[in-house]
Amino acid sequence: MPKKATKQGLPPLDWLKVFEAAGRLGSFTAAAEEFGATQAAVSQRIRNLESWLGRQLFIRSARGVTLTVDGESYLPLIHDTLLALEQGTENLFGQSARELRVAALPSHLEMLLLPRLSLFSKTYPDLRLVTETVPKRLEFEAADGALHIRYGRGGWQGRDGVLLANEVLQPMTAPGKAAGWRQLPVIELRGERPGWAEWARVTGETEPDAGPVSVDSMAHALRAARLGMGVVLGSKALAANLLQTGQLECAPAPELAIIEGYWLTWPPSLGKSPRQRALLEAFSQALRR
Repeated sequence: MPKKATKQGLPPLDWLKVFEAAGRLGSFTAAAEEFGATQAAVSQRIRNLESWLGRQLFIRSARGVTLTVDGESYLPLIHDTLLALEQGTENLFGQSARELRVAALPSHLEMLLLPRLSLFSKTYPDLRLVTETVPKRLEFEAADGALHIRYGRGGWQGRDGVLLANEVLQPMTAPGKAAGWRQLPVIELRGERPGWAEWARVTGETEPDAGPVSVDSMAHALRAARLGMGVVLGSKALAANLLQTGQLECAPAPELAIIEGYWLTWPPSLGKSPRQRALLEAFSQALRR
């Protein structure tokens, strides 16, 4: 058992931070990973704190560590105090972001990002938004420090993220042509999204005949439909602005919801401070509109 404390005042902040992490995570090893230290260094700081306080904070066993009654009582106090100190420091001395870099495929920048920026820019007039075009999906790693708008199922390694919109596909045409969409040529879209065959299988509808136009980009497919070249199985998320402004119309046909969606992702280091988290939340909300 640690000896009765003889020191007065507060123990070193470093010891308290390590105790909070170990107690919150329930592991000296996990706390060491969070601080980029060794498990031995974490264990030594905990022992120093216990000696300072004259109380045992953790029970050590072969299975790991658990908080003692004293440790359970002390942990909420230290957690709340450290959080208040972090937030107060950020509010008083933190620097507001001056630039936000967003990397995405060309069609996602054009159709998902730009139409939704007006209100966000009014809310953050001093924030400079810098876009970075990613030509291919496999080239996002080159823009690892930026925000990414990505299509898929989420869970990209080394990145946090939030779902902006699920992918929903529906037949779409140029204005005034939706009612007779069955008579229009089909615009084929090659790629990872389900096509007309899957739409017909899930909805029970008859699959339309293939048309003369085949593209490899949803943006190009939607553009072809706007030009009156046929009917496209279009993304309601990407076409939202076109549908709202009457540049495209949804045909009176069933829609197809799929598991993939559009995500905003960022490196974990980008959302550590309260101001950064608030900015990410505001930006995510803007892209969801």
